[in-house]
Amino acid sequence: MIRSAAIYLGCALVGVLLGAASALYMAGLWPGMKPLDFGDVQVDGWRSDYAVGSEAADMYTRARVARHGLLGLAKSEAVYFTRTADDDGQSLSDRCTYRIAGGDMPAQWWSITLYDGESMLPMNEDGALSFDQSRAGEGPWEALIAAERPAEGEAWISSRNAGAFDLTLRLYVPDQELLDVPETVLVPPTVERVECAGEAP
Repeated sequence: MIRSAAIYLGCALVGVLLGAASALYMAGLWPGMKPLDFGDVQVDGWRSDYAVGSEAADMYTRARVARHGLLGLAKSEAVYFTRTADDDGQSLSDRCTYRIAGGDMPAQWWSITLYDGESMLPMNEDGALSFDQSRAGEGPWEALIAAERPAEGEAWISSRNAGAFDLTLRLYVPDQELLDVPETVLVPPTVERVECAGEAP
């Protein structure tokens, strides 16, 4: 009898632990995970979940959105793509300098914002945590992501005090084709690592 009770208690404890772990994982709250490391839409290293902002969003999606601080508009108003690694698959870090480049986007307006490892804006006063269509103009564009301000005239996204960071691409009032066939329509920005502090030349 005592042995059976101990077995039942052990099974219940394992179930609670597995349930809690899976909930944290699915909500993007597992230590070391980014809240938006999920999504069924992936294009060249950028990931999105089109359920964000919709009534179809489950409790885990809502938790990830709340954790990341997105406004969470319906996909007809905005879609969000997140990137946590450079073109070589290495995690983004404020120790490195990156060149981000792209062109016109299939939306009425777009922006790219840098968030730190806690999904917050980095604590600095550089006033350069995002880059958007108004600065890019029409056609090809590029900007540097770095902890230090680059030479005069170069577009800049500051990563100072960001640690391991991620980038969020917001596409406002997206073209219908972006919603239907994102892998075909979207040509997202590239993120090329230029150099890293302490790295051999």
